[in-house]
Amino acid sequence: MNSRRDFLLRSGAFTVGATVLPSFTFASENKIRGIKDIGVQLYTFRKAMGEDAMGTLKKIAALGIVEIESAGSNKGYYYGLKPKEMQKVCKDLGMTLRSGHIALDDKWEQTLDDAAEAGQEYLICSSMPSKGQTVGNYKKVAESFNKAGEESNKRGIKFGYHNHDYEFESDNGEVLYDVLMDNTQADLVHMELDLGWVVASGNDPMTYFAKYPGRFPLWHLKDMDLKKHESTEFGKGGLDIVDILNHQKESGLKYYFVEQEEYTNNPWDSMKENIEYLKRI
Repeated sequence: MNSRRDFLLRSGAFTVGATVLPSFTFASENKIRGIKDIGVQLYTFRKAMGEDAMGTLKKIAALGIVEIESAGSNKGYYYGLKPKEMQKVCKDLGMTLRSGHIALDDKWEQTLDDAAEAGQEYLICSSMPSKGQTVGNYKKVAESFNKAGEESNKRGIKFGYHNHDYEFESDNGEVLYDVLMDNTQADLVHMELDLGWVVASGNDPMTYFAKYPGRFPLWHLKDMDLKKHESTEFGKGGLDIVDILNHQKESGLKYYFVEQEEYTNNPWDSMKENIEYLKRI
């Protein structure tokens, strides 16, 4: 199955400029809380969302999900619905359209307008907006992220960035993700750490929580098959889920969204398995 990174490349998200689990909201104390307020990244259900957005959202809500993060699709960021309509459908189903993955491109102003209309709290740039695995490019991108953060703040929206694995490559002895972190303002750029891609890159999320405490209010909770380099159901990959959940305070976690890009059978069965896993722990 093609990865989300491949999809983004094909769909043009690299331009210049989640079967059903939601994001758990956690209290400040450093302990695992029950799976209330579960969140899901809708890319998990990309095919179903493209075919029947409203029907799919109903099925997602029936699983007990309450936090939604949207993603780009052939029908736009709201799967053919109007931003306000997407917000209302989610609300009527007992869910919140909390965040959305977007491209920082020449449609940025419209993206901001739509997100404000949809009542989103976060806009997350889903991949590096310009090519070039160099320190210079990442510093340039950091400047554009700070600016996007300022513009988002004026609309009452928080701007952020979602990593893959390639950001953890090095240039001239500097880890590029660290360059991005060191050159973005914490109050303007809110990082969404994709835990699966961090582990797949050979790094430890806890190292980043310690180095940049409080900088990661959003997570993609995703287990990874490290041999296949693709996502898998919880407990089958290389992510220590129990340990990571016990470090939410250092992260600054507010919400996390379960995302699964590849499945053993189908996204619905995989997400039900993920939910059962979280209940057990």
